[in-house]
Amino acid sequence: MAEPMDPAFADAELTAFIEAVRHDPGPPARAVGAVELRRAQRLRAEARPPGPEIDHVEDLTVGSAAVGARLYRPSVVCGPLVVFLHGGMWTIGDLESHDRVCRRLALRTGAAVLSVDFRRAPEHPWPAAVDDCVDVLRWAAAGGDSRVGVDGPIVVMGDSSGGNLAALACLRLRDEGGPLPTAQVLAYPNTDLTLSCPSARSKATGWGLTVDDVAWGAEQWVPEPSRRADPRVSPLYAADLGGLPPAVVVTAEHDPLRDEGDAYAARLADANVPVRHRCEAGVVHGFLTLDTLSPAAAQAGERLFADVADLLDLVR
Repeated sequence: MAEPMDPAFADAELTAFIEAVRHDPGPPARAVGAVELRRAQRLRAEARPPGPEIDHVEDLTVGSAAVGARLYRPSVVCGPLVVFLHGGMWTIGDLESHDRVCRRLALRTGAAVLSVDFRRAPEHPWPAAVDDCVDVLRWAAAGGDSRVGVDGPIVVMGDSSGGNLAALACLRLRDEGGPLPTAQVLAYPNTDLTLSCPSARSKATGWGLTVDDVAWGAEQWVPEPSRRADPRVSPLYAADLGGLPPAVVVTAEHDPLRDEGDAYAARLADANVPVRHRCEAGVVHGFLTLDTLSPAAAQAGERLFADVADLLDLVR
């Protein structure tokens, strides 16, 4: 059962949004399916105001597997690169759904941003998305090409299921001997596909993202139930998190994924991985894509982008 409305919601706009969703939540993901969910998400993305202007935007194919990607370059000067992995329950999300996020990120940090159009479930179940993300990171670490012009640190960043992919890519690269990105940035990440943490029950419905929708996405990506506790899909279950890149982990108070993200940050710290971690008060899952709806969500996003900028300043 959902918790009662919290009087400490970050702003009136977010409160109104959640009240509207509670009044009309729409059909569950498992009743709609991936194709219709993608169509609806594309319509929502088209209805949002366009992202800020940026010096250079180009769609590319990169890496040995010819993975689709979109490059955002805030200036002609070569510099650091953020490899961005979008969220969407491993089944939806694309270059358009996170276009505003990537434009804001590039302008705020001064880094080039490469948004990865990895393969999605159910057409391409695990490990296809991880394979694509690892391939792109290896390609970037080898210098990319003249279109991207990597000259500086490489950071991998993902939100929600994209945070899951970022964590899994770092684990695989560590176990295979690198090359590791300089840092990892995880925004409200999925780290436990068994959905066993307490917030998956206390925030199960009524907060924008439902646990049943997340469970449906996990089922599409990892059809075998016994595999969802495998550390190759649920990084929280990895026996050893030592030797991973420094991390920024940011979660949201009113999010069913909150506790698994917080737990992963704690486990990284216990493994002596440098971690900057906070839980954003009063906001919900997906705040990076809610900036046009809620000033508080926009501010939470700006704080995360500032974390990335600080991280890049430290490692340049």
